[in-house]
Amino acid sequence: MMMEIQVLPDPAGTAHDTYAHIDAAIEVIVASGLVYDVGPLGTCVEGTADDLWRLAREVHEATLHAGARQVVSIIKMADIPGLTSPMSALTARYQR
Repeated sequence: MMMEIQVLPDPAGTAHDTYAHIDAAIEVIVASGLVYDVGPLGTCVEGTADDLWRLAREVHEATLHAGARQVVSIIKMADIPGLTSPMSALTARYQR
């Protein structure tokens, strides 16, 4: 299964670290041990349904725990049976 998540915390960070709240969300993804790809407008992650749903909540909450006043999380989930690594299978021909 594959998930793309974009967090939109308000504010995105602090006066000293412009993207601190977004960085907190990405740190949770990195710590998950799952395969991920950070993009400019969201992060794709591969894992089981249970792992991804749990991670979505943890990522969302991480921005709040980091100090954001509020957050909107945009989540896309894809379940593609038969693909062992959906991210690379779907994008390999576009990679340079």
